[in-house]
Amino acid sequence: MDRRSFLKGMALGAGAALVLPATASAQSGTRPVQEGSEEKIDMFCHVLPKKYKEELFKKSKPCYYLEADRNKPALFDLDMRFKDMDKFPGMRQVLTLGAPPLEYALSPTDAVELARMANDGMAELVEKYPDRFVAAVASLPLNNVDASLRETDRAMKELKCKGIQIFSSVNGKPIDRPEFMPLYEKMAQYDLPIWLHPARDVVVPDYVDENTSKYALSTTFGWPFETTLAMSRLVFSGVMDKYPNITFIAHHCGAMIPFFYRRIPQPAPPGAKLMKPSVEYFKRFYTDTVLAGNTPALMCGHAFFGTEKITFATDYPYPGAKPDVAIDDVIKSVEQMSVPEEDKAKIFSKNAKRLLKMT
Repeated sequence: MDRRSFLKGMALGAGAALVLPATASAQSGTRPVQEGSEEKIDMFCHVLPKKYKEELFKKSKPCYYLEADRNKPALFDLDMRFKDMDKFPGMRQVLTLGAPPLEYALSPTDAVELARMANDGMAELVEKYPDRFVAAVASLPLNNVDASLRETDRAMKELKCKGIQIFSSVNGKPIDRPEFMPLYEKMAQYDLPIWLHPARDVVVPDYVDENTSKYALSTTFGWPFETTLAMSRLVFSGVMDKYPNITFIAHHCGAMIPFFYRRIPQPAPPGAKLMKPSVEYFKRFYTDTVLAGNTPALMCGHAFFGTEKITFATDYPYPGAKPDVAIDDVIKSVEQMSVPEEDKAKIFSKNAKRLLKMT
């Protein structure tokens, strides 16, 4: 069954699967790019399809992720999302699922069911609003690896997703464990990216004699640390050597790596057997511009990864009380980079098109 037929049949039975927008612009989904405006493809933003969101809140274990989602209605309100997007001519989005990780919040059985529901919902949005959403990224129930492999095939073949999203750990397991190697092999065969998102709950303490993380440090600094650890484990475990064409997109401009890359062990640390100098593997990661509008930090990331490995992203709608302001800050941070205009065009859209294999 081809994607259009699949989605048409799915839509007929979807009922209230989406929050339908009220404005004429949102209803049509069409929004011509204004003449002279720079095309922007947001490669790391988030959504909760309404049907999935409702089931998630019914079946998830209690966790702080759900409270964060409740305070971000643009995750599931398309009218609100489209109004924000309309403030930035040329803006289009690549949809990834909002937190929490499926395997963290749900039982293995429920995670499988809701992964399908989430991926169907995102694919339906791409089908219905192609001028808004250029692609969907599949989410997986990684507490059931066999089911994750099947869902990956379904999402890539039937739904035409352009990659998968995984988190920096899987219920406390590092992502370089042997059980996850078949997933990396499969994505290397598809030659599509893996979006790498950090995750750490507030119940994980920062100090061993405490019970929880305080002062929101689990996300403020814990998340970049989680991403850095995950990238390092992928490198030193040999995943990047084993699958030389595998593509990871690391959130938050590569986290700590650009600033601390001189601390990367050279030669490789004990236990790592790499064919090349360690730092070369870190430079293979793609990354994004989610740095809260901090141009000097973005230039640090650029100095390490280079123009070709940076993609525009906003983390919409999570940052700040006003997501549109956060988008504006990120756009300005790219515009203020000390790089040629052609490099900015690559960051805003051309690198994304290459990764997504868009014509």
